[in-house]
Amino acid sequence: MPRPALEVADIFRNHGPAWRRANAGHVSLAQLKVMAAIEACRTTALGGHVAACTECGHEHIAYNSCRNRHCPKCQGVAARDWLERRAADLLPVPYCHVVFTLPAPIADIAYTNKAVVYDLLLRASAETLMTIAADPRHLGAKIGMTSVLHTWGSAMTHHPHVHIIVPGGGLSADGTRWIACRPGFFLPVRVLSRLFRRLFLAGLHAAHQAGRLRFFGERAELTDPAAFAAHIAPLRKSEWVVYAKAPFGGPQAVLAYLSRYTHRVAIANSRLIVADADTITFRWKNYRANGRARQKLMRLATDEFIRRFLLHVLPRGFHRIRHAACPGPDPGASSPTVPGSATSRPSESGSTPSRLTRSQPPATPRLKRPWPPAHCANHAPPAADP
Repeated sequence: MPRPALEVADIFRNHGPAWRRANAGHVSLAQLKVMAAIEACRTTALGGHVAACTECGHEHIAYNSCRNRHCPKCQGVAARDWLERRAADLLPVPYCHVVFTLPAPIADIAYTNKAVVYDLLLRASAETLMTIAADPRHLGAKIGMTSVLHTWGSAMTHHPHVHIIVPGGGLSADGTRWIACRPGFFLPVRVLSRLFRRLFLAGLHAAHQAGRLRFFGERAELTDPAAFAAHIAPLRKSEWVVYAKAPFGGPQAVLAYLSRYTHRVAIANSRLIVADADTITFRWKNYRANGRARQKLMRLATDEFIRRFLLHVLPRGFHRIRHAACPGPDPGASSPTVPGSATSRPSESGSTPSRLTRSQPPATPRLKRPWPPAHCANHAPPAADP
């Protein structure tokens, strides 16, 4: 893949030193580390290695990556490896995609309380789905899911939301049957929205009472319990956005979709158009428009571009991808049968397999080494091992 003409690393190298001086005392250590990692990524600062063609002696120098999870250049390999590990966990059933979004007043609180608010968003959304799915009036099943936190909108504004991929069904209460959702429908979004709102606000109130929330500047008054209660009171009656997309066709469609979401950063290098002395121009999507009108160009002052990018630096050790496993069957209970899986068909011996069979990922061919680097046009890589 050719190198983009403009990268976030170029912007940081050219404008980062001046930006850091202008904002000294207002930039966290985590943000400074992200800037340093991106600036050094694939440069001599991190060292490198030499790939040599064993046939003609052609050499290619490749510099090491920073492997920072916020770096736009380092997410491709991480996403591929993650998807290969997850492929074996997918079931041969339709999958649904549900998005939980925080209201703007809560997003404002998250500015200085990222670890608490983002963790609460992931936990409350997962509990909401499991609670409603377990209700016999809706699905009556125990479900599992994969949640991915995103904190940005297309214009890199602060927009915390979580994407959840969940099988279109789950195990019965005793763990012996697979209960599928209705075709084209998973769970009622209005019911999900109400419970999510209640669970999140209850958790936020508990965090405030425990002294886990910090407020500064214009929001310093929210430290007072009465002021905080008054601030969130309107949110108990407002509509919270929960969006359920149409189910996927199967495991392969889920993998293709997840590959676009799991390891995203605030902006990809491919969206950057041009940079001059004072501004950065990039592509973004206006989701309120349709068709070609959705694609837009935005020009930001360089200082504002850097500020928006660094808004989305996560706290150290925070897990933005989380899994909630479907509980297994009770001891002594018969194994559940999933439509379309190996457990729904007799084995060659005539008996039913004792374990639920998930879809298997395709085998990855292994290349013989040494092999000439791709930059050597005279020699192609050898055939893969059988």
